Amino acid sequence: MQSFTFHTPTEIVFGKNSETQVSSLVRKYGGSRVIIVYGGGSVVRSGLLGGIKGQLDNEGIAYIEFGGIQPNPLLSRAYEGIATAIAFETDFVLAVGGGSAIDTAKAIAHGVANPDIDIWKFWLREEVVTKSLPVGVVLTISAAGSETSVSAVLTNGETGKKRGLGTDLNRPRFAVMNPELTFTLPKEQIAYGITDILMHTMDRFFTQVTGNETTDEIAAAILRVVIKNGLIAMENPCDYHAMSEIMWCGSLSHNGITGLGNPMDFSVHQLGHELSGRFDVAHGASLSCMWGSWARYVLDINPARFERYARLVWGLHDAEEGILATEKYFNKIGMPTCFTELGVGIQEADLLNELADSCVFYGKRLVGNFKPLDKNDCLLIYKIANR
Repeated sequence: MQSFTFHTPTEIVFGKNSETQVSSLVRKYGGSRVIIVYGGGSVVRSGLLGGIKGQLDNEGIAYIEFGGIQPNPLLSRAYEGIATAIAFETDFVLAVGGGSAIDTAKAIAHGVANPDIDIWKFWLREEVVTKSLPVGVVLTISAAGSETSVSAVLTNGETGKKRGLGTDLNRPRFAVMNPELTFTLPKEQIAYGITDILMHTMDRFFTQVTGNETTDEIAAAILRVVIKNGLIAMENPCDYHAMSEIMWCGSLSHNGITGLGNPMDFSVHQLGHELSGRFDVAHGASLSCMWGSWARYVLDINPARFERYARLVWGLHDAEEGILATEKYFNKIGMPTCFTELGVGIQEADLLNELADSCVFYGKRLVGNFKPLDKNDCLLIYKIANR
């Protein structure tokens, strides 16, 4: 094993009826005036939000609601949430939902704690987060892994730029995870989540570092479990075993354990962010759209790594067969593997050039670690996917 530091402070409360412990957890972590951040009406219709509010009432904890968070969460909504939370004198942020609600909650927490700083500067790396409010999570979608991760992603609606922020201050204090809360998800949401979990793991698995046998085996096991149970969940979203395995894998895929000792790659995420920022497509769909094109472009850099992936995950012995098996799986669960399947159509050269330029922050960075990508690399990968 290579050297690493691993710290995951989030308290996990997992299983049936775990959401009944929310108010005691909020109190445990110092919450007395809570802003509840959530997405659409599903948490209202299901009674989940009402139950949580009832708990807070019984505990004597004041709260205010901030709903309507959309997929690809917007910076503008985070600004609104910050203003709402400051006016309410919030001391705790509670996210009820999936990655979009959680990432918005993290942004609100940073903004309230740093009222004199435009939070977008954190995402642009112009400022460093040094303090934040505590955040708790009630998870309803297995996908982003934001309930235990250092990451948060926002989209600037004015510029169309989607950016991620990584900091230990993004890690929630607690995550309540009841797989039954995912039973009413539409199948396309389940598929997006499966894809995101797979990609969080693969973006750590594909590395030039060797010798991290345990890390590789953990990552491969998570991939196999998600692939197997993903098919079951697509057929029966109310299968508790399948949905519980996917939910736990979602957290493990993004809390750091699947890449210990390895540098993260995440180039596919960066390539996909440009698509979802530009076209407002689902995050998971943008990832499956780009993965095969990225994989074929970088395959010759380290074919042995792709052969190891094919063997550990798919039981195959050829690198190209492993890539093809992954794309077939994406298609089997209804996920796209090119621009046409993504629904954006074949794009003109100027648009591809703009996507590539934006991906590398207009020459300010390289993307990824497996093969650090410059603008020309990104452009060529977009061209492969542009079919």
